[in-house]
Amino acid sequence: MIVWINGTFSAGKTSTARELTGILPDSTLFDPELIGDALRVLLPPKRLAEVTDYQDLPSWRRLVVDTAAEMLAEVGGVLVVPMTLLRQDYRDEIFGGLAARRIPVRHVLLAPAETILRERIATRVEPGAPEDVDLHARQWAHDNIPVYQEALGWLTGDAHVIDNGLLTVRETAERIAEAVRSGTARVCDIVQTPEPTRETVAAGVLLFDEQDRVLLVDPTYKAGWEFPGGVVETGEAPARAAVREVAEELGLVLDRTPGLLVIDWERPQHPGYGGLRLLFDGGNLSDEAAARLRLPGPELRAWRFVTESEAAELLPQHRYERLRWALRARERARPLYLEAGVPTG
Repeated sequence: MIVWINGTFSAGKTSTARELTGILPDSTLFDPELIGDALRVLLPPKRLAEVTDYQDLPSWRRLVVDTAAEMLAEVGGVLVVPMTLLRQDYRDEIFGGLAARRIPVRHVLLAPAETILRERIATRVEPGAPEDVDLHARQWAHDNIPVYQEALGWLTGDAHVIDNGLLTVRETAERIAEAVRSGTARVCDIVQTPEPTRETVAAGVLLFDEQDRVLLVDPTYKAGWEFPGGVVETGEAPARAAVREVAEELGLVLDRTPGLLVIDWERPQHPGYGGLRLLFDGGNLSDEAAARLRLPGPELRAWRFVTESEAAELLPQHRYERLRWALRARERARPLYLEAGVPTG
């Protein structure tokens, strides 16, 4: 398993993680910051200039998952990971990737009071010239305190929280070890979606409200908004898979087989394998039916009805193109065949 120690800068994550590896049997330290350091060397300066934080690099997030999985395969036991994660979508992407590999994660948040955080930042010893440290390391840490405070809403609901403001490093590590042993630090409740090993067929359903806005959902296990739906299982008809997924995800039982809008061939793009993506027309929901929609906690974070222009801001480009042509197909009452989001024929 993984014990992920979260918290803002100067919360004491790294020193606590080192101490914890001496307490938990068969435990190994894995610091994802090393992957960020490697990418700073390996990636072209032009690419690095496009982001302000290496966590914004999709390659960093994928490599964290892959490296953690390979380390556990190599050494087994417990992987102790000290790393700040303040964006919920990044947490979902990384923890979802680990869940897909059947690796349980126990999420711990170190949460000292803000006054103690600021005192630690001011007195923290950093390598380099003092003026550079003040300008970069300390200013970075101070700037991230509001980001951390904004993230506390979902962090405290997701992680086992430890106020280590008045604790020593040893005491903090012992608190974590006891929480892990007793199960107080629970395994993170996130959907386990096995990663595909080949092309897949996925079926989604477009549902509309009385204003003809389309329903989008925000899954916890991958980045970006999506349509209700999922992968078609072996021996399952795509339309039936779409109906099943809507019932599982939203608690909505469709009273008819939805009509086909588009078939889109999605080209392979690492780390995905691509395949066929089908979108069906689930029709319009009354306001009363929309009010009865429910979300399963581990799988979907939110849902909302949006206009086509609003969808363009939320969906990744390839999904938006699929939606755009599905809406045109609905207007024309004629299904379309797409290849990588472009109609053919």
